[in-house]
Amino acid sequence: MSSLAGAGPGAAPVIILIPVYNDWESSGLLVPLVDSVLAADGLRAEVLFVDDASTKPDDGARRWPERRFEAVTLVEVLELGRNLGHQRAIAVGLAHVHAKKRCGAIVIMDADGEDDPKDIPRLLRVFHEQGESKVVFAQRTKRSEAWTFRLFYYLYRGMYRGLTGTKVRFGNFSVIPCGLLPKLVVVSELWNHYAAGIMKARIPYVEISTTRGRRLAGRSRMNFVSLVIHGLGAISVHADVIGVRALVATLLLSLVTIVGISVVVLIRVFTDLAIPGWASSLTVLFLILLTQAVMMASLFVFIILNNRSNLGFIPRRDYEQFVLTVRPLYSRV
Repeated sequence: MSSLAGAGPGAAPVIILIPVYNDWESSGLLVPLVDSVLAADGLRAEVLFVDDASTKPDDGARRWPERRFEAVTLVEVLELGRNLGHQRAIAVGLAHVHAKKRCGAIVIMDADGEDDPKDIPRLLRVFHEQGESKVVFAQRTKRSEAWTFRLFYYLYRGMYRGLTGTKVRFGNFSVIPCGLLPKLVVVSELWNHYAAGIMKARIPYVEISTTRGRRLAGRSRMNFVSLVIHGLGAISVHADVIGVRALVATLLLSLVTIVGISVVVLIRVFTDLAIPGWASSLTVLFLILLTQAVMMASLFVFIILNNRSNLGFIPRRDYEQFVLTVRPLYSRV
């Protein structure tokens, strides 16, 4: 393991980036687990909590054992000025690491323990096997939420694939080579969805299978509304692709409508099948459909052109606007 990022006294540390909103009790339990797992593999790391404008104090994160951590050398809190949401907190955290930190790799994980710390060495091993040049995502092979949550999650995955033509099989739990940070922090799509942003930017990645861990404390704040917002954020990253697909669909609808009008006219003029009144009614109906199709096509063209010309939020350029302070929680002297 000596060649891994974060191994050895002179190696660049692994940065563990953890977005958190009020989940300090779980966060306080997570750090000792991370320390134990990394110490067993001879790794060292720094932990960076991205505090997404929590309304509760971070007391739970201070309830650590009196002994010094073996692998974790520093724990800091990057405090944001307003609540941005999970994905945007990650984007700000990555931009901060790029600007202020030295590292060999960045591990992104949730604060609740459902991203199992035991999988971190596995992710880092694959990261090393890939020449430390690809993002390594943890793909969950088994989910433990309620059946209603799983149902809507699979509906979201189906909708995502249908609209974008790509699959989404992983979340935030991943390892990022620090060498890819300069490319990553100029990806505006990170503002809406971290994993989808990497896919959209064509940053190389691989996946490994993992099993969902157990929440360390408290209850999950992910509900139906949060899931919908999260899903829309991922889908919005591919707005241009969706716009093109929708444009093709509306053009096909226009073609079908024109064919329908032509058939009605031909039947009315050249055959005796026409029943008084039905030809004009069908023609009006097809004209309404044609008008709507043209309006939708114009809208989708506008959306595509707007997305192509609007860069939006650039993490490297804009992240400091949301940072209040960086404060230490633990430092190994």
